[in-house]
Amino acid sequence: MGNIHIVTLVIIAANVIISMKGFKDYLFFEKYKFNIGHIKRGEQFRMFSSGFLHLDFSHLLFNMLTLYFFTNPVLVSVGAVNFVLIYVASLLIGNLFSFYFHKNELHYSAIGASGAVSGILYSAILFYPNMSLYLFFVPIPIPAWLFGILYLLYSIYGMKKRTGNIGHDAHFGGALAGYFLTILIAPSLIESQLWIIILLMVPLLLLFFLIKLKKI
Repeated sequence: MGNIHIVTLVIIAANVIISMKGFKDYLFFEKYKFNIGHIKRGEQFRMFSSGFLHLDFSHLLFNMLTLYFFTNPVLVSVGAVNFVLIYVASLLIGNLFSFYFHKNELHYSAIGASGAVSGILYSAILFYPNMSLYLFFVPIPIPAWLFGILYLLYSIYGMKKRTGNIGHDAHFGGALAGYFLTILIAPSLIESQLWIIILLMVPLLLLFFLIKLKKI
């Protein structure tokens, strides 16, 4: 896994420190979490601050481990500045997706770095589509590009069925941001990974048509 880049350390430290504060301080947690009603009343800072809060230690650990494993492939490929750009943009666009799909639910709340992490994950997949990934319920490694497609299809299913207490829309929005920003930053991928770009576009188009048909 190599040395941990300073950017990785800063992002993980920020998530840990802010999340730990939220674990102990209910008022702090409530003030900075994503909430539709409060955002509509002008507290747009929640679109950013909520990405550094987590529900509990296991939620925090899962997101930070995922980030840790996929950070270096992206950092090596795009550099620290672009990495931070992808991370922050994925966080914000993930929350914009949540806002769009829940805009009439004033009590809807969300927290976590999942949108940002999804963006980094998708960036890594574009650069290294054949790296092997494991699913918890499948003991056989699958290529990253297939994992990416299944992940987005599951997110669409979750958005449609509203399964579990999971922000599927933020995951999808974050992945979408990571996908397009990575291609903008590294347009050479259009030549070297064209078939991967096309395959990963399929669930994006599916979501677009479902929205147009008012099925989601």
